[in-house]
Amino acid sequence: MKVEQIVVGPLQENCYLLEKEGEVLIIDPGAEAEKIKEKIGNRTVKKVLITHEHFDHIGALYDIIEEYKVEVFSEKNIEEKSYSVGAFQWEVIATPGHTSDSISYYFPEEKKMFVGDFLFRESIGRCDLPTGDISEMEKSLEKIEKYPDEIKVYPGHGPSTTLGWEKNHNPYWIKKEEKR
Repeated sequence: MKVEQIVVGPLQENCYLLEKEGEVLIIDPGAEAEKIKEKIGNRTVKKVLITHEHFDHIGALYDIIEEYKVEVFSEKNIEEKSYSVGAFQWEVIATPGHTSDSISYYFPEEKKMFVGDFLFRESIGRCDLPTGDISEMEKSLEKIEKYPDEIKVYPGHGPSTTLGWEKNHNPYWIKKEEKR
């Protein structure tokens, strides 16, 4: 699976295009719909996956839906389970904390996880915004901890990382470990 990162909007949000066999999934079309459409080119868009509904992650969503006539996956219409469409297979993981509707998408075959603003390189998403909750964030970190260290993590802002790196270098995980 090829992963293309497109940085969009004033908050420099990471929109991702996942490509397999000429088919594309879009994750978090935050802004600049024309830029996203240009990158997609003539490939077939299968679905749009949303990690949470902050404006910087869904700003171009309606333009994308209008253009490609595709279904949107978001916390409102999916369950925590496995899904597939075309050549893609992924798991949905509820990861509240940054927002109550935060979800992550894990592609086990490729060992790639798209986490929105739940987790960043050596940090976590803010929990002081509406529907944010630090207790829920801690539970979400505990849930993700069981996944393999080699998983590559693609956040909603900034550079990618791995779960192993975060478990050993992220101060929010380290603090949690020190409490034990």
